[in-house]
Amino acid sequence: MNYQYLIVEKDDRGFARVQFNRPKQLNALCQGMLDELRSVLEGFENDNAVRAVVLTGNERAFAAGADIGELLDFSALDARRYFGNPSWRAIENFRKPIIAAVQGLALGAGFEMMMQCDMVVVSEDVRLGLPEVNLGVIPGAGGTQRLPGIVGKPLAMEMILNGRTLNADEAINFGIANYACPGNEVLDRAQALAIDLAKRAPLAVEVGKQCVNIALNETLDL
Repeated sequence: MNYQYLIVEKDDRGFARVQFNRPKQLNALCQGMLDELRSVLEGFENDNAVRAVVLTGNERAFAAGADIGELLDFSALDARRYFGNPSWRAIENFRKPIIAAVQGLALGAGFEMMMQCDMVVVSEDVRLGLPEVNLGVIPGAGGTQRLPGIVGKPLAMEMILNGRTLNADEAINFGIANYACPGNEVLDRAQALAIDLAKRAPLAVEVGKQCVNIALNETLDL
């Protein structure tokens, strides 16, 4: 099936690759892209040939943020409804594991989407952060809840209130990523994780993911 904003490929080793495909916009997350991602993941739910998913962008950006063009005329209520729609949590709600293969920029909503993934491989030149404060707003897709649970309050405060970004070494040290490697190795490393996951007992993997997410996301469901 052809998609406007995604490239989707199934691998016979038990996983699928999903690539954000808006290179001119640095893979800014528009509603159409998110709706396609949700549809793809829903299709994989009962596909036994897909035991894990690798989500990636390109060498310049995983996703540089939300599509600002879609938000310019929004009121505060519009924005709340926009970020509250189910497509923004499609990764988290997917029963199977998702590995993010991240090169270049993962900022704002792109970083928030990355944090929904179950495992993360980053490139050595990666730049991660929540720069929304520079626009006079706060992260709208769960970053204010997810980030403190990963890195702790002090660093989360600095990133959210002062726009601090992190490099690859910091991503590893602060528990945001599993592995850092040269850019040309990122996708292979993420796919190796997916191949390993495809060999595990599927029910144990599914329930393990569910239990971890319940523990981490209590505040998101209030």
